[in-house]
Amino acid sequence: MFARVLVPQSAARKIQAMILSGKLKAGEKIPSQRELSLTLKISRASLREALLTLETLGLLDTQPGKGTFVAEGPPSASRNMARWRYAERYPVADVFATRFMLEGTICALAAATLPASDFETLERATDDMERFWASGDLLSNVEADLEFHSVIASGCQNIMLVDLYRSVRDLITETQRQPIPITAPARMSQSIAEHRLILDALRKRDGQAARHAMENHVLNTARCANIDL
Repeated sequence: MFARVLVPQSAARKIQAMILSGKLKAGEKIPSQRELSLTLKISRASLREALLTLETLGLLDTQPGKGTFVAEGPPSASRNMARWRYAERYPVADVFATRFMLEGTICALAAATLPASDFETLERATDDMERFWASGDLLSNVEADLEFHSVIASGCQNIMLVDLYRSVRDLITETQRQPIPITAPARMSQSIAEHRLILDALRKRDGQAARHAMENHVLNTARCANIDL
């Protein structure tokens, strides 16, 4: 796995907890960055990264000239996604297309070499996705999703492919967060089922089935983000 413990992640989790507990209410303007950074005892740079993550997940809504507010309502098809933060580097469609090719191949190769002990980790991550979505913990839902994909990549024996995956990890992560605000419950249920199909193919050591299941999952995630590959 490529787990990283970062200050922005910790800060995002604390702000999400304020939202889930009602300390920050739907439609309410959040405290200034200066006030929040002092409260959370983090730098303004780390705070900005945390706020961007929460905005991508649809928990916050920044209104130019007015400030940042707690978003109203759960994720749904009627809401809008946040601005693609890497637009100056790559179109989001290009990133999804790269995911399709890269993760499909990695998954096919990992089917032969992924340690059997990792199957339990993949199953737990999938169960966690379902559980955290039900509780409204979107950060943990996405983190479980990220863990699932990272574990598979860690089982690929092609070092160059793994290095390529690592080099674009931030971009891939954003495509996993990006559709969340418009992900209806039915789509999340479908996504979780897709994860289970991937795991089933890996358990059977069926590389072609694993590739197909992963590619289908990436295609459906892209479609959820209104991208047709």
